[in-house]
Amino acid sequence: MRILLNTLLFLAIANLYAQNSIKGNVIDANTNQGIPFANIYFSELEKGTSSNETGYFSLENLPSGNHKIIISVLGYETKSLNLFIPNTNNLTISLTPSAIEMQAVIVSTPFHKLQSENVMKVEQQTITNLKANGAVNLADGITNIAGVESVTTGLSIGKPVIRGLSSNRVLVYTQGVRLENQQFGDEHGLGISDSGIESVEVIKGPASLLYGSDALGGVLYLNPEKFAQNNTSNADFSGNYFSNTQGFSTNAGYKSSDEHFKFLFRGSFAEHADYKTNVYRVTNTRFKEQDFKAGIGYQKEGFKTEFRYNINHSKLGIPEEIGEQSTNKTPLLPFQDLTNHIFSSKSTVFFNNARLDINLGYIYNDRKEFEEHHHDDDDDEHEHEEEHEEDEILEAALHMKLKTANYDIKYNLPKLGKFETIVGVQGMNQVNSNYGEEQLIPDATTNDIGVLATSHIHFEKTDVQLGARFDNRIIDIASGLQKNFNSFNGAFGVKTDIAKSITARINLATGFRAPNLSELTSDGAHEGTNRYEIGNTNLKSEQNFQTDIALEYKNEHVEFFVNGFYNTINNYIFLSPNGTVIDGNPVFIYLQDDAKLYGGEVGLHIHPHPLDWLHIESSFETVTGKQANNVYLPLIPANSITNILRVEFEKPWLKKGYSFIKLTTTFNQNNVSVFETTTNGYSLLSAGIGGSFNLFKNEATLTLSGTNLTNKTYINHLSRLKTDGVFNMGTNVIIGLTYNL
Repeated sequence: MRILLNTLLFLAIANLYAQNSIKGNVIDANTNQGIPFANIYFSELEKGTSSNETGYFSLENLPSGNHKIIISVLGYETKSLNLFIPNTNNLTISLTPSAIEMQAVIVSTPFHKLQSENVMKVEQQTITNLKANGAVNLADGITNIAGVESVTTGLSIGKPVIRGLSSNRVLVYTQGVRLENQQFGDEHGLGISDSGIESVEVIKGPASLLYGSDALGGVLYLNPEKFAQNNTSNADFSGNYFSNTQGFSTNAGYKSSDEHFKFLFRGSFAEHADYKTNVYRVTNTRFKEQDFKAGIGYQKEGFKTEFRYNINHSKLGIPEEIGEQSTNKTPLLPFQDLTNHIFSSKSTVFFNNARLDINLGYIYNDRKEFEEHHHDDDDDEHEHEEEHEEDEILEAALHMKLKTANYDIKYNLPKLGKFETIVGVQGMNQVNSNYGEEQLIPDATTNDIGVLATSHIHFEKTDVQLGARFDNRIIDIASGLQKNFNSFNGAFGVKTDIAKSITARINLATGFRAPNLSELTSDGAHEGTNRYEIGNTNLKSEQNFQTDIALEYKNEHVEFFVNGFYNTINNYIFLSPNGTVIDGNPVFIYLQDDAKLYGGEVGLHIHPHPLDWLHIESSFETVTGKQANNVYLPLIPANSITNILRVEFEKPWLKKGYSFIKLTTTFNQNNVSVFETTTNGYSLLSAGIGGSFNLFKNEATLTLSGTNLTNKTYINHLSRLKTDGVFNMGTNVIIGLTYNL
């Protein structure tokens, strides 16, 4: 491998001194007038600029070869072009007016295309939009994406659910590397702040071809904020206030770039009191979070690299029962104290018609959990009210450190006719160590390696994508036990334009998931789940096959889509009570059975011309999960329908103005597993308004939103507090201000 890398880097030297530039104009296709402030962006180079008042733009220091350029601006269809540099200059790019929102490049799939060009169906949402809809944090925000829900323990702890699959079946990527932070536990959240994240992408379905084990159910891909454009600098700060929790979140950032060097940093802080229902405050749902992100990059004509670092520290209360009614913000016992470090490096070497991508990551997760009986003075009930100002008086009952090094190396071969091909190798070394009095899972070392190849084949009206992959995972457990898992997986997809406005996608893919350390070896009580879990060392790998069919219709006035999937999983791993009790907790053991999940999403978006400012949106999502014996799977989200009326407006003093009203109806969930109870349906009303304006010669953005405006008393089927009859959050009004310097 070292010889290969050295050879490829040597071959790249000739490219490092190429001096290429492009210039051109962006014009309206109907009027031929220049379009000001259009975004011109090379997605593979991660380099861009904006057109000036007349539509003119220029970019320098570009490497030779084939590169994709994306041109986008509000009010026009996004356009992508393949350019061969240096044979391209004096471009004239015409854009067609459209009320359809701008498209963004999809990063989570290997060929970095617009969604309209992608063979796989990928959902994407910006963090700005999710927060404008009233999201309190990232785990809450992703539930606004069709087909995505969250298993929650209070407000601060949430795990993504994609089409009924969750936990280690959903892989999370951040800063270009896979996130590993002890996500085996149902009461273990994402551990990521939305501060410094630009957008979220969701692959719904098996993505083992691209990411290996743990991507059997899908991928949640978090895109970090981009560096500043060349020769620009900007700073911003923002704050949000949340009425329900009397909480707030603040963040501030600065970034600057010249022709070659670029850097950014962003810090944030958030804290919330216990959330309030129509009846009571839910004791110990309070939490605090501190987050810092930084990045530095360097770019030459044939080479680019960047290094990013993120540290996140949070204290999360674990709710157990309704007790103290206060607005204090420091967690009571029991609570989690989490510190997560993410180091990532992303480098690309460009050749004339090819490129080498090298992504490296190191994640250091330090998890501490504190319980009632570990307090120094168990007899003093008032110690809770001291709010643990001095953490040294507490001794962690559970203390685990997880250190993960991973790599992802891909070589984009020269384009051969209609074929774009990528070959790659990915791997991971992971060490789990225990330091606390209790031990849920033993010390262990996990090693992964996977090799893959995938191709995108372009035809006039049809695109085909196919690929194959082999993976090997070895888990060495401190007791001397070693588990070895292998899997071969493949994927095949077709996207075709049935008519001018109709696009169809069909994707067939297999996926796999090796049993995690908890499922194999767990032996202990889990706070937040109120159960004692016992692992099973005889578990086999889960293997699935999913069929996805997507149909989209889009014209100037209407967008309509329907997505359907059928997913069969062999050796599906699940927890089941065995009828015994240990230390007052019911005992659950891990079992396996074949399973199937099926369902989909339907959506409609009307933006009637000439009323381009008016948007009427509606979406419906459904999923059903069953074992082979037709017993329903646990933690399957209820069917729901969302209707949104949104208007966009501009005034001389207001830019990017919007307002919306949203009604989400969740239906009864009667299809429950043997140890679940049914859940009643409910409807939640939300609304919001916002826009940007000049304040002291700089842009400020003010937003106002409210969720559950009728203060509905309800329980979500995926709430971990459902078994105790604890309600979800009541009315919450959020005021946000962002100021750009």
